[in-house]
Amino acid sequence: MPSDDAIQEAAETLGPLLYMRGEEEGRVRFALLALRPSEKPSAILRTQEREWPAEAVFNRYGVVADRYLFELPLGLSDGWYELDDQRVRLATDYGGDEMRIAFVSCNGQEQGDLDREKEQRNTLWSRLKAEHANAPLHLLLQGGDQIYADEILDAHPMTRKWEDEEDYFGDDVTAEDVENIRVALSRSLFGRYLVLLGHEEAKSLLCSVPTISMWDDHDICDGWGSLAEGKLDSPIGQTVYEVAREHFLLFQQAATLDDLPDVMMDRTAGGFGIHIELPGLHILAPDLRSGRRPNRVMSEESWRTFDEALKKAAGSRVLFVSTVPVLGPRLSLVESAMNIIPGAQKYEDDLRDQWQSRHHRKEWTRMLARLVKAKDEAGTDVTILSGEIHLATRGTLACKTGTVHQLVASGITHDPPPRGWARTLGTLAWLGDSPLPNHPIRMRSLPGHPRTYCDQRNYLRLLRKEGRWLAWWETEEDGTTDVLDLGAVDASV
Repeated sequence: MPSDDAIQEAAETLGPLLYMRGEEEGRVRFALLALRPSEKPSAILRTQEREWPAEAVFNRYGVVADRYLFELPLGLSDGWYELDDQRVRLATDYGGDEMRIAFVSCNGQEQGDLDREKEQRNTLWSRLKAEHANAPLHLLLQGGDQIYADEILDAHPMTRKWEDEEDYFGDDVTAEDVENIRVALSRSLFGRYLVLLGHEEAKSLLCSVPTISMWDDHDICDGWGSLAEGKLDSPIGQTVYEVAREHFLLFQQAATLDDLPDVMMDRTAGGFGIHIELPGLHILAPDLRSGRRPNRVMSEESWRTFDEALKKAAGSRVLFVSTVPVLGPRLSLVESAMNIIPGAQKYEDDLRDQWQSRHHRKEWTRMLARLVKAKDEAGTDVTILSGEIHLATRGTLACKTGTVHQLVASGITHDPPPRGWARTLGTLAWLGDSPLPNHPIRMRSLPGHPRTYCDQRNYLRLLRKEGRWLAWWETEEDGTTDVLDLGAVDASV
């Protein structure tokens, strides 16, 4: 576990973190999180219009996190904010002829992430940083596993046992044990966020491009929600979740459990799905982890708020951030094989994470039906953005009035799986799966790539230009793909 001194030293390297809070009546709303030593007074944030005060939202380990809520007029190409005498350029021309967005996921790996050589780890962050310097991004969307928290379970022997032993639920823990676990995990996870978000290759983006993030399992622990219910509901499991939730809200939302932003669709603390409106664009990111169970992806409350947001976005362009892909191959064949392959059962939670799992097929069909209805009845142009699988691919869902596209980018720093897994998924995709009659799903290769699944580290770029939406991937080895025109009649070909 890091000491107070180590935490304070790491906090000095972390730049401000910028978050998007939406647009209303010609004003774009932002949140900014900045850390300072507890003995140092808060700084004042300045924009071209006025000064904005700080609100302390965290105070521990000799470090205070200040949050600034501020606004800028819509339409600025030369906007800025200034903190501690550092001026940061911030464009707000979200309704202009060009809007540039990046989508990333899987920023880390399960083991040894902090031991990797930073330059090699952050190769694609460096490329994205260079792109931003050349043509500033308007938004950075992060689609899950922004941090890999798996190793923080080493901070206490009981959490390591809870993770490693299938039949250990932690029924023998005392209230004192639980408190000790909470303290150990909190210190470890706070320090991990500081180190990873403080990497030079990413932090200039995180302070100058407003971010919209949604968490996935590794922001909590591997397979959270797909593990046995006894593990999830045990005192150890709930402590792991509560610690991860506090840090997700702080570092990925600039929020606390008692002060959730109004862009969250469900503000009951049972889920943290996000709906953000910008000119000509709605961004929907439901929470697929907080209410997840082995036989459920989303709680009924999350479904209700997602349906309301989709209805509100009727007729508009929607970017739907699903942290696990909505469109994918038939995984029930793999799940059936696991019952007869020795040792394969340990991967069951990874397959249960997917919408395509046989355990979620009814709910998966429910989601597909929602998207078809939005497209055919409401005229909503939905594009799904997904990560999680450590591969890049795309998919299409055929509707009567056009196509719902899915663009998968994963991971920006996580190494790809063995090539054989990409080929296995490609074979399953070739077999096809169409749970909705007359609405076939097809998995497709990246533009210009030969195989359905690209086994290279990658990120995605989106551009709205003169009313059309374009997309392309940056892959580590092959570079930039051809452009996919999401507005073209033949974009699904």
